[in-house]
Amino acid sequence: MLAAFLLGYFLGSFPVAYWFGALRGKNLLEEGSGNPGALNAYRLLGPVPGLLVLLLDVFKGALAVAAGEAALGGDPLGGLAGGAGAAWGHAFSPWLLFRGGKALAPASGALLAVDPRLLLAALVLFAFLALLFRRPYRAALAVALALPLLAAAVDRTPFHLLFGLGVGLPVALRHLKDWDR
Repeated sequence: MLAAFLLGYFLGSFPVAYWFGALRGKNLLEEGSGNPGALNAYRLLGPVPGLLVLLLDVFKGALAVAAGEAALGGDPLGGLAGGAGAAWGHAFSPWLLFRGGKALAPASGALLAVDPRLLLAALVLFAFLALLFRRPYRAALAVALALPLLAAAVDRTPFHLLFGLGVGLPVALRHLKDWDR
């Protein structure tokens, strides 16, 4: 399981947005919001690079699930560990001295790969809370905190509860500073 998590962490750690910015002569850690993620890439680099970053970051999460599962000989528990690792790797990338993005895109890819119903439940809850709070960062934080319960509701195993915690915690940690936004 540790090998699957570390493989997912490695895959999730690639700072795609930062690298796209560097190719354009921009440092996403110092410009815009300072966040090396798809939204800042969209704002600073334009819609096409922003969308490419988003798709690649989602892909990182889904790939980490597949790679984690393969690392454990096809065991789905490896996929859960790999998906959680991708969220942690994106949020705390060693390539950026343990800075990183908010991990929403790789977390979404991991949720999609593990069970599309889980991603759908998270998106519906996010939409409801965003309308209720009128603050998307608060809604994202609340969904991240609720993710262990959502995962356990979709598949009633302790492993899915831990997966929800493993994916939700780095997202929540990266959103705490934006509570007022």
